[in-house]
Amino acid sequence: MDKDTLEKINRFTRRAFRDDELYAFPVTLCDNDIDRDIERFSDSALDKMKSLFIGKTGIFDHYPTSENQTARIYDTEVITDPTKTTKYGAPYKYLKGMAYMVRTDTNKDLIAEIDGGIKKEVSVGCSANKRICSICGCNKNETACEHVKGKEYFGKTCHVILDDVTDAYEWSFVAVPAQINAGVTKKYNPEKEEKSMEFTPITTQAEFDAAVQATVASAVEETKKQYEGWTSPEDTAKLTKERDDASAQNKAYELKMLKIKTASEKGIPIALADKLAGETAEDISKDADALAGYLAPKKQPSPKFSGDTGATNSKTAAQLSMLAALENN
Repeated sequence: MDKDTLEKINRFTRRAFRDDELYAFPVTLCDNDIDRDIERFSDSALDKMKSLFIGKTGIFDHYPTSENQTARIYDTEVITDPTKTTKYGAPYKYLKGMAYMVRTDTNKDLIAEIDGGIKKEVSVGCSANKRICSICGCNKNETACEHVKGKEYFGKTCHVILDDVTDAYEWSFVAVPAQINAGVTKKYNPEKEEKSMEFTPITTQAEFDAAVQATVASAVEETKKQYEGWTSPEDTAKLTKERDDASAQNKAYELKMLKIKTASEKGIPIALADKLAGETAEDISKDADALAGYLAPKKQPSPKFSGDTGATNSKTAAQLSMLAALENN
């Protein structure tokens, strides 16, 4: 264990410890991939937690008791793995923590289990002010939206992006972590860490081009991170149109059902329901009353006869003929 590592660890101890008194190991605390809860941390959240998790204690199963404390984080680093991509197609990033324990008789079995890969999976406890919908970008902590985690919209799986992390509580050894990749990755190897930080001069054009490409890729990734969680204007316009179309279809369906119901109540044939005018129940009812009155059968009055009209009085034509014959005689 090098001097720098000992200095970082001894910031948290009451006396300076020697390397043979300590056991240090790296642990993947969390990452930016979609987890079993269909949630993920934003890149900015990982950057924020990088500082928040320094000094945080490691326990078991998120059970917060002092006797449950096993280790403590003394250093952190956000790492981009160029060989992996997330489920949503972004470069894979994870928050690596360096933890330490004081070697004692009581924890030697735990150290053996960590080295043997038995105690490996971990989960973090933290607080996030924002739970952003990956489809519409709304903060679900403040506003509900119609998008459901796990369902696909426009070919993309809806998930929640955890952002604006305000506090980190602890990290725990667990049997089944929410984040699949979280856990102890390997035993700490200071020589390998030191070797990875050695300076290698650029001596060829190919090395120079590779370095430039890496710098450009880093700048592009930083720009993407600034706008993570935002939808494009095209996607926003498409979402707005689909929402408006769905609203219009729903309104038209409700109006149609109201007309059919009113027609049925007013005794109007269902086939004529769409002829009813109006946008409200009151207006449609008034129009239905008018249409029902028009369709009602009209009563024909019984013919009335008076003595002034011989052709239309109660005597028949035959009787009139007989009277005329008698008068002529």
